[in-house]
Amino acid sequence: MDSALDFHGLRALLQWQVELGVDEAIGDVPVNRYEAPAAAPKAVAPAAQKAVPLHAAPDAEAAARQAAEGANDLDALRAALAAYDHCELKRGARNLVFADGVPGARVMIIGEAPGREEDRAGRPFVGQAGKMLDRMLASIGLSREENVYITNILPWRPPQNADPKPGEIAMMRPFMQRHVELAAPEMVILVGNISCQAGLGERGITKLRGKWTEAWGKPALPMFHPAYLLRTPAAKRAAWADLLAVQARLRGDAS
Repeated sequence: MDSALDFHGLRALLQWQVELGVDEAIGDVPVNRYEAPAAAPKAVAPAAQKAVPLHAAPDAEAAARQAAEGANDLDALRAALAAYDHCELKRGARNLVFADGVPGARVMIIGEAPGREEDRAGRPFVGQAGKMLDRMLASIGLSREENVYITNILPWRPPQNADPKPGEIAMMRPFMQRHVELAAPEMVILVGNISCQAGLGERGITKLRGKWTEAWGKPALPMFHPAYLLRTPAAKRAAWADLLAVQARLRGDAS
């Protein structure tokens, strides 16, 4: 055996990758190389490749609407999401990340999609961005333990935290519509571009943030995602202004 590929060499290479921070495989599922075909498959000509759909397949959207509309309470909606099999993200995720906080709270925060920590815990906003969100809420007297309800557009983590595809967002819209109806908040806070894309049909959080609008029949305020604030501290001033706008609306000081 080639000394460069012996057991000890491979083990040392793996250990080096772990020390660099690698903690998961690139692929969604393990590959059995012994079952790989002897000959490589022929490349498909560009003209024969299928275009990536811009929307969810009609049957996937219809199934989502039927499942969501049939849920009479939040527990039933969670069960409907768990049983929904049209989203490929479900197959690579560890847990369904449904919600956290107080159902029926006046404020409902809608994030984008779970990250690694959220996927492991089965709860939204529990990593560093979640800690930042908790500090932001505390600054205006709010908390997920007492008076805030939190969820995400996507209940399953996309591989490598990639942005969800338009079709994946589209099939989750009926579930989010029903989620807002059942949670019945006074207002929703759309955190990040994906939330704005799902709720408002447009992106561009820098342009959208700080302006009250409407999403899923509720007053809505787009805000920067806490993860963005961790990377861009200069944006915290704008986030503080948005938090004060939420506080003013809760006090009845703004329309």
